Amino acid sequence: MHESGMEHESEAPPSITTLELFYVFLYVGLSSFGGGTSAWMHREIVERRKLMDDEAFMAGLTIAQVLPGANPVNMSLYLGMQLRGRWGAVLAVIGMVFPAFCVILLLGFLYRSFGQLPMVQVVLGGMAGVGIGATLALAVKAASRRAMRNTVPIVLASITFITVGILRWPMVPVVIVLVPASIAMAYAMEKRKAKNG
Repeated sequence: MHESGMEHESEAPPSITTLELFYVFLYVGLSSFGGGTSAWMHREIVERRKLMDDEAFMAGLTIAQVLPGANPVNMSLYLGMQLRGRWGAVLAVIGMVFPAFCVILLLGFLYRSFGQLPMVQVVLGGMAGVGIGATLALAVKAASRRAMRNTVPIVLASITFITVGILRWPMVPVVIVLVPASIAMAYAMEKRKAKNG
C-alpha cells in the first residue's frame, strides 16, 4: 500500500509557485515573438518543466485560437489558470504582456526612425521566418506524439491548412464548419473507445 502511494506520488506533475510561474511567462514574453510564442510556451511548460502533458497543452492551444483576442494572451491565461488558479492566470498574463508592451514601444520608435533602411526589412523578414519555423516545429512534435496519432485530427488539420492557407478561404466559415464536425468525430471516437474498452 505504501509503495503504491509512493509510486503515485512520484508520477504527480511537479508543482510550481505563483511567483515562479510569473517568471516563466516573463521569460517567454522576453524571448519569443509572433507565431513562435506557443512553441516557446510548449518548450517551457511541457518539455523542460513537465508541468502539463501534450494533450492538455494542445487542448489549451485550440481554445486559445478559437477565442477572440491575441493567442499568446489567451494561452497564458489558460496555462496560468490550469497550473495555479486565478492568481496564476493573472500573473501569467502580466508576465506575457509586460515585456511585449515595452518591446513594441521601443521597436515602434526605432521603426519610425529607421524603418526605411533595407537592412531593417531583412531583419524583420528573418524574424518572421523564425516565428513560422518555431510554429511548424511545434506542429510536427504534436503530430508525432500520442495525442495526435489517429487520422481524424490530421485530416481536419490538413483540411484547415488547404482551405485557409492555400485556397485563401475566410477563416471564420471554415472554423464554423470544422469545429462542430471535429466535436462530433471526437464524441464518436470516445463512444467507440468506451464500447470496445
